[in-house]
Amino acid sequence: MDNPILKQIGTVFIPVSNIEKARDWYCDILGLKTDGEIQFGHLYVIPMEGTKIVLDSKIYSEDRIYRTPAFHLNTKNIEEAFHFMSNKGVNLITEIEHDHYFNFKDPDGNILMICEC
Repeated sequence: MDNPILKQIGTVFIPVSNIEKARDWYCDILGLKTDGEIQFGHLYVIPMEGTKIVLDSKIYSEDRIYRTPAFHLNTKNIEEAFHFMSNKGVNLITEIEHDHYFNFKDPDGNILMICEC
């Protein structure tokens, strides 16, 4: 029998305290419109290429936020990405490490990463 489980990640859920504010913040840093539907009053699917990100205010609590990055957002130029996020006023928690990546926090304190791949 073949394995029915695909070698793919479909979606990453991020706990957020306020779905509207989180949608606006994530869409702003990703350069996306905020015209998607908030589903069931607590879910927002960010339109990404490949693996999707789902913001979820129903699963939020302070003890559920990401304390280490569970994934990274890709960039082709880490210096430009760092300066872009800095100019947006994003809470950068590291400098560019090993000329390759940096970490930052979303407004709820989730630690995320941008990496040059």
